[in-house]
Amino acid sequence: MDDAIRTALQHSQVIDLTTTGRRTGRPRRIEIFLHHDDDSGRLFITGMPRADRTRDWIYNIRADPHVILHLKQSVAADVPATAREIGDPDERLPYIEAAARRWGRTDVTDMLRHSPLIVLGVDDREA
Repeated sequence: MDDAIRTALQHSQVIDLTTTGRRTGRPRRIEIFLHHDDDSGRLFITGMPRADRTRDWIYNIRADPHVILHLKQSVAADVPATAREIGDPDERLPYIEAAARRWGRTDVTDMLRHSPLIVLGVDDREA
């Protein structure tokens, strides 16, 4: 992996995320915020709590965990990754707390219960 891409991934930022449509098999691209957890070095994506529905991108990842992270700020690059949805509350908590701090939110309990959460693994050899 290029050093500029590796460095960019170590900073939280707005990216585009491409998933594969679970029914159509076509690429689906959305703009979303990528978090870099300084403590663990892990990349993750979460969202605002919504008890009324599951986001389409989560359904797509459940069907096919292979995604593309489109970096577009300090460097422009398409980075293949594998997404893993996190459902266990104990595993979710540190990520949700980190996102809540970054966003200045105090509703950690609601976020823990109702926010989507995926952790991303980037294959250095493919990027």
